[in-house]
Amino acid sequence: MAKKSKEVERKYDVADATVSPSFEGLASVLRIEQLPAQQLDAVYYDTADHRLAAHRITLRRRTGGDDAGWHLKLPAGTDARTEIHAPLADTVPEELRDVVLAIVRDTELVPVARIRNERFAQRLYGADEAVLAEFCDDHVHSTAGDDEQRWREWELELVADPEDRELLERLGHRLLDAGATPSRSAAKLARVLGDPPASAPVPADPIHRAVAEHVDELIVWDRAVRADEWDSVHQMRVTTRKLRSLLKDSEASFGLTDDAWVLDELRVLAAILGVARDAEVLAEKYEHALGELEPGLIRGPVRERLVDGSRRRYEAGWRRSLAAMRTPRYFRLLDALDELATAAPVPVEQHGEQPGNLSGAYARLRKSVRTAKAAEKSHDPHRDEALHRIRKTAKRLRYTAAAVGRRRVTDAAKTIQTLLGDHQDATVSRTHLAHQAEVAHAAGEDTFTYGLLYQREDDLAHRCRAELDDALAKLKRAMK
Repeated sequence: MAKKSKEVERKYDVADATVSPSFEGLASVLRIEQLPAQQLDAVYYDTADHRLAAHRITLRRRTGGDDAGWHLKLPAGTDARTEIHAPLADTVPEELRDVVLAIVRDTELVPVARIRNERFAQRLYGADEAVLAEFCDDHVHSTAGDDEQRWREWELELVADPEDRELLERLGHRLLDAGATPSRSAAKLARVLGDPPASAPVPADPIHRAVAEHVDELIVWDRAVRADEWDSVHQMRVTTRKLRSLLKDSEASFGLTDDAWVLDELRVLAAILGVARDAEVLAEKYEHALGELEPGLIRGPVRERLVDGSRRRYEAGWRRSLAAMRTPRYFRLLDALDELATAAPVPVEQHGEQPGNLSGAYARLRKSVRTAKAAEKSHDPHRDEALHRIRKTAKRLRYTAAAVGRRRVTDAAKTIQTLLGDHQDATVSRTHLAHQAEVAHAAGEDTFTYGLLYQREDDLAHRCRAELDDALAKLKRAMK
């Protein structure tokens, strides 16, 4: 079973003859323990083209020391990394490979370097014998192909409180005073392999730039979904829909057509993620609503049916999402998005339109508004679906406006999207509540609470519709 922890450390370059620093006299350091020397031997794995290194990720199999095993280290901010540790095994553990699957896809992970290290470490203790930090004096020998290097470096890692940056600074000053300099490389492997390949130039076209940024975001949220982090399914779904919207609204400038398979694949992925997301929304909605009701108004096993049932559906939807995210079909979609993000835009004269056409996006929204108003006037039973179409067109307008820097339009479109998103959630919830009430009734349970919750959702839907005209008027002004 893999274990996850946060690692906050700094590395320092130091000459072979430099004398190790002293931590005596620091107010917070009450005791210093010199540890026995350790012989560490690590083999680092990556794809042949160093995809993990390009994302500042390291994967190693290390023997020796008190943490032998497989270590996957992911960037987590300044001086910080998330480390996932799995037991020692002969091959890359699947649970670690899965974390970075969106990066490596179906490419083989192979040894790219070996780093042997003789380590002399000190533990710094504070009050209550808590280990505040660990100082390591490393004598390193690396091999990568025919390249061989030797160097000495110091590491300073926080232990008890990874957020104690003040302590890190005070300890770091002792290292600098002893003659060390901040390391040029964030990790030993970076020093061995050299700097990762320069990233592609930032596209001048704002739509292409936004697509490239969202492709990067998709990889980050993919990792969060695999870890089942809160709201990650939602954010990955949002990113997927942003990509589809931008590509669809500017499909000619990307060399795409209406029936391009990448657009269809993004739609399918968003739909798969939507199963878990919709269940997550209902679970949160019902937990909040039941928490606001007086206990006497909650009759029967309502919480079990609504909250627990929605959480079970989320779990099933999350697992279905993971299954889809482990397929060659998903990998090919990511390959295609990488190509689109880095490809040169099709010249305007070849497709006859400016990318990020706000006027066209706004025209589609106005058309959806006219359709919805006609449905409302005629009491069309599908008028809720017509309102949902307004939300979709507002969302597309918002993403396009954000990409081209139209802040007022972005904000106004987001207001409409949020308003009708709440309306859609209320609509879905009413349908779900009606169904659950029927099931409860058939089981001989009291359905009073379902009626109360249904009325709350109906009131919310009416408020959203009542506020829509003002929101549309603000968008119209923002478009001028």
